[in-house]
Amino acid sequence: MTYDQIFSVANLGVLPAWLLLIFLPKAGITKKLVHSFLYPAIYGILYTTLFANAIFFGAGTEGGGFGSIPAVSAIFDHPNGVILGWSHYLVFDLFVGAWIARDSQRLGINHFLTIPCLFFTFMAGPFGLLLYIPIRHFVGKGDLSLSEA
Repeated sequence: MTYDQIFSVANLGVLPAWLLLIFLPKAGITKKLVHSFLYPAIYGILYTTLFANAIFFGAGTEGGGFGSIPAVSAIFDHPNGVILGWSHYLVFDLFVGAWIARDSQRLGINHFLTIPCLFFTFMAGPFGLLLYIPIRHFVGKGDLSLSEA
C-alpha cells in the first residue's frame, strides 16, 4: 500500500464512527463500534506500525526526534511521519468525541447542542472540546471537572 492509500483508508475509516456519534448516538451499533476499544486498537496498531517503520526501518527524515522543533519537523518531512501524526489526531479526536457523546447523555444534554461540538472535534480537535465545556457546565449542570462523580 502506498502512503497516499494508507492516508485515505485512515481518513475514511473514522467517518462511520463520527456519523454514528452524530446521527445515532444511542444506538447499539454506536456503543459496540465507537464506545469500545475497536477504533483505538485499530488506529493504535496503525500508529505502532508506522512508529516502528520510522525507528527500525528508516522510514523517516534524517534528524527526526522529539528534542527540538527542527527534530519534530523532520519527523513530518516524510510521508510515514505525516501519517503517524495524522493517525494520532484521528484516534484521539475520536476518543474525545466519544467521551463528549457519552458525557452529554449522562448529563441529559440535548444531543442537538452537542452536534456542533462533535463536528468541530472531528475537524479541529480541541476546538470542539472547547465548545463543549461551557455547554457541559451551564446546560448539563456539570462542573468543570472530568470526573464521573
